[in-house]
Amino acid sequence: MLGAMGEFDLIARYFTRPARRAALGVGDDCALLQPAPGTQLAISCDMLVEGRHFFPDVDPFTLGHKALAVNLSDLAACGATPLAFTLALALPRADDAWLEPFSRGLLRLADAHGCELVGGDTTQGPLNICITVFGEVPVVGGQSQALLRSGARAGDDLYVSGTLGDARLALEALRGALPLPARALAQARTRLEQPTPRVALGQALRGVASAAIDVSDGLLGDLRHILTASRVGATIQTELATSLIATGSRSAGESAHISADKQLEFILSGGDDYELAFTAPVSARDAVQAASQLAQTPVTRIGSIDSDAGLRLVDAQGQLMPSSFASFDHFA
Repeated sequence: MLGAMGEFDLIARYFTRPARRAALGVGDDCALLQPAPGTQLAISCDMLVEGRHFFPDVDPFTLGHKALAVNLSDLAACGATPLAFTLALALPRADDAWLEPFSRGLLRLADAHGCELVGGDTTQGPLNICITVFGEVPVVGGQSQALLRSGARAGDDLYVSGTLGDARLALEALRGALPLPARALAQARTRLEQPTPRVALGQALRGVASAAIDVSDGLLGDLRHILTASRVGATIQTELATSLIATGSRSAGESAHISADKQLEFILSGGDDYELAFTAPVSARDAVQAASQLAQTPVTRIGSIDSDAGLRLVDAQGQLMPSSFASFDHFA
């Protein structure tokens, strides 16, 4: 049981809505999805655990947003259009004061992307949120238009959307590792707790990008997944990468006396940014910019893909830089 409010009362009150795109939504043993003709299903699953992925005192509204945003970011990296999602939720107790803002944050983002909640599960236990999201990817001439990690080729440009490092800045401040003015912390914390999934950009990059991934554990760590899958290497020009830091984070960093090296660390290995890192042929530069404008999302070219394995950082003079940046690993 989940306290005075039973499990099915909880579901009915906060998570049951009429089915729209789904053939059958919440209320049966299974939901039924009907993908559009000429599409494939794209499926991803993410889990958020209290104390590991979020602080116990996090605003439940922002937690609801982030729980779905990290899954939508995976769809974005695949170039998929959101369709539906399921929610598995473990709760210490059934608390209206927590559930109302959580469901509001979750469903507001879902509505913004036309992604409906079609099922899931609830149980009593330590706070744990697990979402499985479903999307659609076109199939044209028998070929899937999905963006994969395995398509990068030597000579391709390397791009990143938006800005990086804000979430790590907020995390360090919330941990008490560095002081930040209240306004700067609030700005950075929004990036940590309410990331913007780049769904429109992912769709605009179909047929343009050769490979893509979302930046969740840190740029360098996530980029290595592309390099491994594509059997290539990469060179990042650090003077271009530093332009990825947001103006707010830059000024916050200056006020907290954060060194340039530490700011570069936040950019390259900070994590929780949920931007897209992607590759594209040099011949597609105009198409990349057109996709950026269509999605109203800035992109920055920060390096190139090489035939030689490995990931290299070079400074403004083209000299190799030592790299000890480590991205997030749950079991490291």
